Amino acid sequence: MASMREIKSRITATKKTSQITKAMHMVSASKLKKAERAIKGYRPLMYRLRDMIDNILEDDILVSHPMLEDREVGKICYILVSSDRGLAGPYNSSVFKAFSAHIDRHHISRDEFVVAPIGFKAFSYAKRMKYELLNEEPINVRDDIQFIDFSEITKMFQEDYLNEKIDSIIVFYNHFVNTITQEVKYTQIIPIINGHNPKEKIKINNGMKLIYNYEPSPQMIIDHLIPMYVENTLYGLILEAKASEHASRMTAMKSATDNAEEVIDTLQLHYNRARQAAITIELTDIIGGANAVN
Repeated sequence: MASMREIKSRITATKKTSQITKAMHMVSASKLKKAERAIKGYRPLMYRLRDMIDNILEDDILVSHPMLEDREVGKICYILVSSDRGLAGPYNSSVFKAFSAHIDRHHISRDEFVVAPIGFKAFSYAKRMKYELLNEEPINVRDDIQFIDFSEITKMFQEDYLNEKIDSIIVFYNHFVNTITQEVKYTQIIPIINGHNPKEKIKINNGMKLIYNYEPSPQMIIDHLIPMYVENTLYGLILEAKASEHASRMTAMKSATDNAEEVIDTLQLHYNRARQAAITIELTDIIGGANAVN
């Protein structure tokens, strides 16, 4: 059994760790509220932009755009959305595992895809796995993320797609469901081929057929709307990932705090036993000495 001093030192160290994890849990809970408000307020914008695109394409079949064409895939760009820091439970590793499994299933050679990591953890993972990178410098994902933070890489992969250097863009990210649940998903943002569920559109419009007039022309609107939709969709997915990060870190820190308290209780029990044993030995020595004198 360890000495009383060693046990006491471990109890003190564990209590300090517990205080840190508890503080991180409270900070993450506060940040999660802000991030949750941000993504819930941003989702309607993404849905409305997609509704506008679908309505134009339904009303005018002659409208076209390169990002709407489903061409033969030669090279795919994968965008991995992660965090800059760790201590977030399985938040980052779950994305990397899902991406690795996807690569093993759908690709034979690494020449078939390029990776655009967003977040320092994703950048480190891609460098470690020696994937071909679209960006040579890490793109940080700060807590108060702004649209301008990702405008450069968004323009970069759109230009590469239009120049036919890449033929598809897929985003791997954590989808925020609630505080307890975050799901790893991947979404193809270019080319734009999957529309809304018709039942959902009927529900939104209360069963009414809406008629739109487009000025100056449907083609000019779609030319302006498609890049805007791609940029806003990527930003929305990053907001989803940021809310998931705070939720995952909050859950991880809560578990760490609970585990630390269990360790403290166990160490306190060992300390009490060691202290009782030491007292018993001292009493035995005292009684033995008294008996020897008598």
